[in-house]
Amino acid sequence: MANLNTGAPTQIDLGFHALADATRRAVIEKLHEGEAAATELAEPFDMALPSFMKHLRVLEAGGLISTRKEGRKRMCRLERAQLARLSGWINAYEAGWQNRLDRLDAFFKDGE
Repeated sequence: MANLNTGAPTQIDLGFHALADATRRAVIEKLHEGEAAATELAEPFDMALPSFMKHLRVLEAGGLISTRKEGRKRMCRLERAQLARLSGWINAYEAGWQNRLDRLDAFFKDGE
């Protein structure tokens, strides 16, 4: 999870780390529907609220969600820009590999 240049995790590292857990991915899916209270997000999971809140802190550290206090509730919302950055990172690698595969395919076709 560390940046090879500095040893410190980057926002991309933290984002992918956050998505590495099924509970956190389920939270992201739920937040696609709109903002929700932390207690509402926690309902489907068989864990204590303090344990669930750790998942929210990881998502927030990864830039995938933001939270704010609204009265006694902790409201969460999806940060779509960070999801777009992660998707862009994957797409850049996918495009590079597709280019390599296309060149390899052309090489073998030229040899026929």
